[in-house]
Amino acid sequence: MSEQRDMSGALFKAREKRSSKSPDYTGRLVVNGVEYTLSGWVRTPKDGGEKYIGLSVRERSEQRERTDSRSVPAADDDIPF
Repeated sequence: MSEQRDMSGALFKAREKRSSKSPDYTGRLVVNGVEYTLSGWVRTPKDGGEKYIGLSVRERSEQRERTDSRSVPAADDDIPF
């Protein structure tokens, strides 16, 4: 995706849904120079009203930290082998 302008964003239809809870749409948003990840799910109200897209917003640095915490720890170079 090209460089995102401040105070703007975009959502794109997800290429694949890994589970039923995966978002239908994903994208980016930039507000005051801070980049966010957007996730959107198509929702249908229980009362049968008009469908809408529910959104979740997460700061991109948060997402990187979550990914990093699940990664394999770095090798300890102080081990004398």
